[in-house]
Amino acid sequence: MPYVDGFVLAVPKAKLEAYKAFAGKAGAVWKGYGALAYVECVGEDVPIGQLTSFPRAVQATDDEVVIFSWIVYEDRAQRDAVSAKVMADPILKSEEAVELFDGKRMIYGGFQPFIEL
Repeated sequence: MPYVDGFVLAVPKAKLEAYKAFAGKAGAVWKGYGALAYVECVGEDVPIGQLTSFPRAVQATDDEVVIFSWIVYEDRAQRDAVSAKVMADPILKSEEAVELFDGKRMIYGGFQPFIEL
């Protein structure tokens, strides 16, 4: 079964188009190093829950949108190898990347699927 990295972050609405353009570049980097799939989604129906929710998880403000994304790999070993290359790539270290969202509020992690229908 594949391995999946998941991400949730908040992007200022004023920077959404720039984020989308950057995400296209970032996705090409991930895929270029071997990721099987790279998906970025902008929140459309993400209500603020009373206790938990996507917006609360990333402390999204009224002028931000929630981004939910995932990357698919063959397995954990391939993910680790691809991630090492991606993190060293100059595109992801660029000033453009740093200015698009607050990385301290991003939630991310690796997941082992246990069912796929």
